Amino acid sequence: HDLSDDADYAQQSASMMDSIKQNSPRVVFTKENVAIHPTQFASERISGRLKLIKQSSALFMTWIPYKGHSTEARLSDNERNLYTIRAVPFTEIRSIRRHTPALGWQYIIVVLSSGLAYPPLYFYSGGVKEFLATIKQHVLLVRSEEDANVFLVNDFQNTLQRTLSSLELPRAVPLACGPSNMSVDESILNENQERADNDVNNGSSSVTHFHGRPRQKVDPARDISIQVLEKFSLVTKFARETTSQLFRENNGFSERRTPIQTHPRRSHVEEKTSDESCLALDSQEFDNLSLVWGKPRQPPLGSEEWIIFLDSEGRVTDSEALRKRVFYGGLDHELRNEVWGLLLGYYPYDSTYAEREFLKSIKKSEYENIKNQWQSISSAQAKRFTKFRERKGLIEKDVVRTDRSLPFYEGDDNPNVNILRDILLTYSFYNFDLGYCQGMSDLLSPILFVMDDESEAFWCFVALMERLGPNFNRDQNGMHSQLFALSKLVELLDSPLHNYFKQRDCLNYFFCFRWILIQFKREFEYEKTMRLWEVLWTHYPSEHLHLYLCVAILKRYRGKIVGEGMDFDTLLKFINELSGHIDLDATLRDAEALCICAGENGAARIPPGTPPSLPIDSVYAQD
Repeated sequence: HDLSDDADYAQQSASMMDSIKQNSPRVVFTKENVAIHPTQFASERISGRLKLIKQSSALFMTWIPYKGHSTEARLSDNERNLYTIRAVPFTEIRSIRRHTPALGWQYIIVVLSSGLAYPPLYFYSGGVKEFLATIKQHVLLVRSEEDANVFLVNDFQNTLQRTLSSLELPRAVPLACGPSNMSVDESILNENQERADNDVNNGSSSVTHFHGRPRQKVDPARDISIQVLEKFSLVTKFARETTSQLFRENNGFSERRTPIQTHPRRSHVEEKTSDESCLALDSQEFDNLSLVWGKPRQPPLGSEEWIIFLDSEGRVTDSEALRKRVFYGGLDHELRNEVWGLLLGYYPYDSTYAEREFLKSIKKSEYENIKNQWQSISSAQAKRFTKFRERKGLIEKDVVRTDRSLPFYEGDDNPNVNILRDILLTYSFYNFDLGYCQGMSDLLSPILFVMDDESEAFWCFVALMERLGPNFNRDQNGMHSQLFALSKLVELLDSPLHNYFKQRDCLNYFFCFRWILIQFKREFEYEKTMRLWEVLWTHYPSEHLHLYLCVAILKRYRGKIVGEGMDFDTLLKFINELSGHIDLDATLRDAEALCICAGENGAARIPPGTPPSLPIDSVYAQD
């Protein structure tokens, strides 16, 4: 009997089985008790399971929060969907940054090719080294030449240098690019969560099948280290490369120029509501909506009306009514000195005149003690204190360029410029971890102008930075979370515009970066900026009204943006040129209308802890 056919069949069958095994997804790394922190308190962390899954030649990462009693924070289904990372392929990942604090747990930050980042993942049971080692076994992982804690994913190309003299940049930085050949069909990325939660104790896991499809080739992209605020108006042709690196951190990342296929923390609720609700309005409907829901602006709150909100000892009797009144009209300038401290949280609303004066004297002494720390540094000490010299030099450069056209700051040897410098230096010692970053002088300038007192301005600035400090973190997580929330709000409130940005690869929303970073400081004249800030500080009707303000501006100019076919570079130039041409009152009415229309659906798209959200107890109060 001739067994040759059977032998061939057996060989073919074995070959087919090997092929099936290779193409079937398999878990190559699992780590329990990996957590994210929606707030600044460890007790409110959300724990889950991190996995690396290999299918064929592609590697995927998933992180799914535990359900029920396995997490410290009680999550609704919507919140679980918001934070879940559903099988993102490593072709969509630009880099992984490892953080090893002197005290606390190691954590990583995964940055996507779009420029957005997932929340930091804390490894409470260790395992960062093993996680990176496993990745290295399956994809190309290269340590950045600029930062030893940054690992570049699929960085195939050698480092290149480009001279960008047209932008007057301080230096050119590495360029990197990598191919992409895999994406994930979102409809089949849902792991069996119930099984996953039941498997926490026995370590078993269930993996669904993934299907890859070809991706377009990725053009090279560049990350350019620039002084973002100073050079923003110069950026046109190189805008994409510029915005992907902020505040002099050059890590040689590559940036994808093809539309994003996978969205982090995507909720199934979003797809349902965006089609079924009234939110996807065209421009004409939106204009009509603002007339119906966006209430007319009122005159500023004056001294006579202000007295009505106070009792005989100076307590605010109804803080909510006061905040609502300020939201609709702002404040007379002579009242700002008294009311800004209340809006910022420096003074409690229920404090009396006497208590506020007492607090002022106590805080003045405390401020002088902190200020004396850096004033007492001798030149010999400064030579051995690199961080102090760098921060002092950067502050001195920035303050002489901050609002110098105003009479309050103009002229040589202006004492107010020196006070601005002293406050920022003192803050860098008060909050040494954060220190000083470009943009802080823009936030301090109006506060010093209004308070006209060094100590008072300092403590009001401290209160403001409790809300906006994450904007300046080195990991950029505060900015990333706001840009992510903005993209979700645009998707909800103007799906045609969102789809246009998706087609044009503009979903990172970096063109709104300056708006968010310094709260529209460069978009309005000084008086209107102060009016806008006191409106935002009321946190009425939402503490994230600044994001709805962004949506309102983009929505109002949607016809021009789409009609002229603006790409990223043209869009950034257009957004820059809007400075000084935005109608503040009309935009506030539009933003209020959008916020009311979005309601809970809008709030659900903003991750908890997104600035300017505050924790229950401010981290700066923990002395």
